Amino acid sequence: MANSMTAFARSELSTDQGNLAWELRSVNHRYLEVTLRLPEAFRELEGPLRELLRKQVARGKVECTLRFNPAEQQSSELSLNKPLLDQLIRTTEQLGARLHNAGPINPLELLAWPGVVLGEKTDQDDLVKQARSLFDQALKELKEHRAREGAELKQLIIERLDNISDRTAILREMMPTLLTAHRRKLIDRFNDAKLELDSTRVEQEIVLLAQKIDVAEELDRLDTHVVETRRVLDSKDAIGRRLDFLMQEFNREANTLGSKAIDTRSTQAAVDLKVFIEQMREQIQNIE
Repeated sequence: MANSMTAFARSELSTDQGNLAWELRSVNHRYLEVTLRLPEAFRELEGPLRELLRKQVARGKVECTLRFNPAEQQSSELSLNKPLLDQLIRTTEQLGARLHNAGPINPLELLAWPGVVLGEKTDQDDLVKQARSLFDQALKELKEHRAREGAELKQLIIERLDNISDRTAILREMMPTLLTAHRRKLIDRFNDAKLELDSTRVEQEIVLLAQKIDVAEELDRLDTHVVETRRVLDSKDAIGRRLDFLMQEFNREANTLGSKAIDTRSTQAAVDLKVFIEQMREQIQNIE
């Protein structure tokens, strides 16, 4: 599908323990690049969320931010892990007995030991599950946003493809007339110069010139690229890179048409094609 890489989503939930809010932003990027900003208490979510994004998003720079504001009524009182604290004191006393001139036990150093100070017990597991569920909601909204914008980009590209098809059809119909006019112009120049012409040689030169400026092959390839681009746009896979490659092929044919142009009309047609192709290329930079 033609999903855009540019989108934003926000989901919020109020719980007894506080307010949870996810903000997801994505912009265009050559590959998938994920940035997660989580409070320390929710750090265990990082691995599963990265894996989820890899499965559901193919390309883009995605920034995911979780904010948690604890409820005001929650107490900030601290409690001690008494079994661990008792073990630390005993170990410190045993060590002090074996050392000469050992200083007294510093309570602040004991408090700094990991696990000694406990916060108020809360249902942290439940809060993490709520944050995980809320992320699914935000991701769904982000994907819907990407899909809506992608549908608009697809329509813009289809309009440019229609314009390209119109120009190639006009140029194809115009070419016999252009070649005839160019042949007449060459003969007139020879006549104006009052040169003695070998009709057979002139026809050979005109045939060679016609082959040199013939653009039927380029027009056929342009038509093929239009058909392929339409097919890719209807694909269910990530299509951005494939479309980018097709734009390079479009440009190659348009450049060749420009180099073979023999009058202002064919030159203008080549310029129009390059404008349409560039407009498509700019839109495709945002497609996943």
